[in-house]
Amino acid sequence: VFPLVRKNGLPEFATQVHRRLIDEDFIVKYDESGSIGRRYARADEIGVPLCITVDYQSLEDETVTLRDLYTWKQVRTKTSDLSNRLREYFRGKIEFNALGTAVTPNK
Repeated sequence: VFPLVRKNGLPEFATQVHRRLIDEDFIVKYDESGSIGRRYARADEIGVPLCITVDYQSLEDETVTLRDLYTWKQVRTKTSDLSNRLREYFRGKIEFNALGTAVTPNK
């Protein structure tokens, strides 16, 4: 779980998401050090299959961005659905794209 930046309530929201996932028996890492790109790179190096990013939109609508390790595709999903969707994904019941709404890259 990564807050986009270390200010404006993002770390606190990210910590809540992190704790909720731990309470749901997921193995989760929290990282707020360095740039978001470096955090993604570190996660890629150790084989973290999905990264969860908390950004300013998260504070507005309680969604987070999920990033796939292998394809780098991203989707947004509601935090209220996160545990159930992740469970279905890791059990092979749904594909990555079904985790949420596709995020189109900024140009």
